[in-house]
Amino acid sequence: MKTVDLHVHSDKSDGSMSPSELVDLALEKGLSAFALTDHDTTAGLSEAISYAAGKNIEVIPGIEFSTEYLGKDVHILGLFIDYDNPEFSRKIQAFVDSRILRNQKMCANLQEAGIDISYEKLTAAFPDSVITRGHYARYLLEHGYVKSMPEAFDRYVGDRCKYFVPREKVTPEQAVRLILDAKGLPVLAHPTLYHMGKDALQKLVARLKEAGLIGIEAVYSTYNAGEEREMRQLAEHNGLLISGGSDFHGKNKPGLEMATGYGKLLISWKNSVRKERNFFMHNPNDSIKILFTDMDGTLLLNNSTVSDEMKAALDRLIRNGHKLVLTSGRPLDSILEVMQASDLFYPGTLVISNNGSLIYDCTAGAPLMEKTVPFPIASGIIREAEELGIHIQTYTDHEIVCKKEDEEVIYYRKRIHLPLITAPDILSVLERPPYKLHTIHLTDKTLLLKLKERVEEKYGTEITAQFSNDQYLEFYNHEAGKGNAILAVCRHFNIPVGNSIAAGDAPNDISMLQAAGIGVAMANAGPGVKEAADFVTSLDNEHNGLTEAIEKFMPGC
Repeated sequence: MKTVDLHVHSDKSDGSMSPSELVDLALEKGLSAFALTDHDTTAGLSEAISYAAGKNIEVIPGIEFSTEYLGKDVHILGLFIDYDNPEFSRKIQAFVDSRILRNQKMCANLQEAGIDISYEKLTAAFPDSVITRGHYARYLLEHGYVKSMPEAFDRYVGDRCKYFVPREKVTPEQAVRLILDAKGLPVLAHPTLYHMGKDALQKLVARLKEAGLIGIEAVYSTYNAGEEREMRQLAEHNGLLISGGSDFHGKNKPGLEMATGYGKLLISWKNSVRKERNFFMHNPNDSIKILFTDMDGTLLLNNSTVSDEMKAALDRLIRNGHKLVLTSGRPLDSILEVMQASDLFYPGTLVISNNGSLIYDCTAGAPLMEKTVPFPIASGIIREAEELGIHIQTYTDHEIVCKKEDEEVIYYRKRIHLPLITAPDILSVLERPPYKLHTIHLTDKTLLLKLKERVEEKYGTEITAQFSNDQYLEFYNHEAGKGNAILAVCRHFNIPVGNSIAAGDAPNDISMLQAAGIGVAMANAGPGVKEAADFVTSLDNEHNGLTEAIEKFMPGC
């Protein structure tokens, strides 16, 4: 059986062995491959890969990002990254520099208060940690400057203390996006070490999956049999891949060996992320095969039609053998209406509707995938919206369903031309659980934000709350989302996701742009969408900006 170790550190971060020495050790251990995953750096990868050339070992280019989540250190592994990418290198350095600079400033401020502290002393006291205010507080306590942790916050490191320096938050989601930008596979490292309850951990995993998480480190040196089983179940529940590694640091973690951990670690190449590697990676010898495009603000003009120029570009795309998939937060019937009006029913065309909750095969006239909101949760979300006085609606297969014909639904129907059903209990008219719930507030986004917070607190492990614009907040199954849907479609067509392009303009398009091989933001997109994209068009949707991306990345179309 071929075995691997997908979590190894060199002396380029906090390990004791050089990258070349790790290659020799991996060969000695009989490994087929190992991933060099130094903390926040790729400095050792060139040496390791060059030294391994011609030897019976594969070095997987990787990285381990240190992030903060709810005051806890959370580590994200990136495997198979494009480490030579200059933009990725720049982002890594900015990622590290912002954190280091903030901590250096805080240490300087505390020195002025007469405290014997420096950034070097702080990191030596807490090695292999993302330095947070909790670490400062513990340092002050252990060195006798305060008598308790609360006192440290009150006097020195609290938000209103003169020694405090606000930081640029580096979140696990940001790390996931950086890895995806580098065409890598983002993996949540050693989840049990974060000491979260099951619900809290599931909530974190759901958030990260929405951002583009691919796998979980379900096999790890310190796990007992029960913990490994739980982590495998967590991965399976969330549709994530299995990864595993020793977290080898050489002499810096005595007794922990590459390949075997503390003696019993065994990671099969066959059953790890390796088996899915080719699916996620772009084949440089192949071209873009599939276009995923949002509709409103992207494919469509503002009057919900397709221009002649855009239609001609799509016709060429299909003639050249490419796939077209329309994606939208709209319900299915609304999308089909637009397709009918603009003659977009190409052979084999698929539709992703309801923000990824439904994938529909237009040729077969049947769903390929359905993800719904369970009735009890839907009922709870409706209650929360009504308590805040927020309009909420859902859908049958063909109609909008809400309590009454109010200002919000009238506004909504000006664009979405669907019949309306009103009922005191909007769930009572549904034959199955809803694909999504849709809330609207035309004047006060803060109310929608309050609703989002409430729903995430109660149902965050099962439900995604996502804005599609400032007036629309939608709720859907956390296994849905446009990003997850395009992965499912690529699997359906057996096309590497790296050979896909996705275009959009709104926040609910971000997961799609990050999951695709190339993410395209329209000129009319918001700042967050543009930041998530690989390419931003110079023209907006009213001036056929999408054709610019098609011509650039799909030559001949």
